[in-house]
Amino acid sequence: MRFLAPPTPSPITPGGAASIGRGRAKFAEIGCALCHTPTLRTNKVSTVEALRDKDVNLFSDLLVHNMGPGLADDIVQGEAGPDEFRTAPLWGLGQRIFFLHDGRTTDLIEAIGAHKSAANAQFRASEANAVVDWFNGLSQAQMQDLLNFLRSL
Repeated sequence: MRFLAPPTPSPITPGGAASIGRGRAKFAEIGCALCHTPTLRTNKVSTVEALRDKDVNLFSDLLVHNMGPGLADDIVQGEAGPDEFRTAPLWGLGQRIFFLHDGRTTDLIEAIGAHKSAANAQFRASEANAVVDWFNGLSQAQMQDLLNFLRSL
């Protein structure tokens, strides 16, 4: 598995290259890229020479974030609490049918919206609340560009 190629994003599908480019820019502009970091670099001292010091476009910071009560599943893994999740890589997103850690939706807009939830008596508010608000404030055309970008991955 270590040597499998990553998914190849489409430069034109869906929506065309211009729409995908605008969506990529909007993805960064509204803050999605703060956690879904477009590119990370592998370690310079990897035990496998072919994997040393390479760009990896996985769209994740690989960190654990508080996602609030809306996504909380009451499962504790290691030191991550029941409302904390490692940022899922978005590479290959265009080939997925189900979204979120538990596959609860097939609707990408619903998956984005699920990143937002207010605090309650048990859990803190989601770290993504402001980003989801910015997404919801996009025009229909901007939102479609961003969705086209995500589906191109």
